[in-house]
Amino acid sequence: MNQNIDKSVKIGKDTNIGFNAIVLENVVIGDDCQIGNNVIIYPGTKIGSNVRIDDNTIVGKQPMRSPRSIFKDDKKLEPARIGDDCLIGANVIIYAQCFIGSKNLIADLSTLRENVEIGDFNIIGRGVAIENFTKIGSRNKFETNCYITAYSEIGDYCFVAPNVCTSNDNYMARDKERYKHFKGITMKTGSRIGANATILPGKIIETDGVVAAGTVVTKDIPKAKIYCGNPAKEFRDVPEAQLLKNNQDKK
Repeated sequence: MNQNIDKSVKIGKDTNIGFNAIVLENVVIGDDCQIGNNVIIYPGTKIGSNVRIDDNTIVGKQPMRSPRSIFKDDKKLEPARIGDDCLIGANVIIYAQCFIGSKNLIADLSTLRENVEIGDFNIIGRGVAIENFTKIGSRNKFETNCYITAYSEIGDYCFVAPNVCTSNDNYMARDKERYKHFKGITMKTGSRIGANATILPGKIIETDGVVAAGTVVTKDIPKAKIYCGNPAKEFRDVPEAQLLKNNQDKK
């Protein structure tokens, strides 16, 4: 089998690694893992047990920095970490200093940037992009092609529908004043966003708050209220049957 596995790599029992995989120095892979074909795992990455990583995925990539980038820190980042029982699809890119908890599903073509922390039991759908300096809790669902901007904070039991767009720069790359105000979105526990909604920088969706499909959020969304329209306006209370207290996953 054509593989390039550094002699320093530690591989657990009953772990299988596919054709043309590259596993670089000091990587640790737990027991009962399935590593697909053409996977690249960068130095120092730690992967738990019972993890599946599908073909062509890259784990632990160091970021590139344009001379025009607002991120000027060029220090080498910590290796990526992936917890037990994760399922990671094909053509996924997971950057260095991305820390992923256990029992997460990360679907094909997703990108998780550096300085990202992800809890447990999340579903990250196909083509989702999660940008840097973002913290995500547990038991969230991010559906196909949604975009989570840098400097965002997302609690537990949140829902983000397909093609949701979030943003963090009210100055749209003009005016040095913008460097003082970068802020992504904040989703409090149990908040939800419908398909194709747009959330402007720094906005907060409070616990059980709902943004309807196609809405443009220009102000904070209160607790347990549904907002819709462009710009977003209050529509009604979230129905009692849909409140998080009546829908928490007990597993």
